[in-house]
Amino acid sequence: MTDSPSRDAPETPPLFQRLFDNMFLLLALGIVVMLVVYTGWGMWEILTMPAGTLP
Repeated sequence: MTDSPSRDAPETPPLFQRLFDNMFLLLALGIVVMLVVYTGWGMWEILTMPAGTLP
């Protein structure tokens, strides 16, 4: 008679599998990454733009 550890406690999936299975978390993460990247890119472009000369 051997006691199997899998019978006593249910095995939970690994952390990354649980994260990738959550569709809404991936959607929110994609939107947040796009907002941060495009906002950062836009701010970088504005801050590094040379000053315009007025006539």
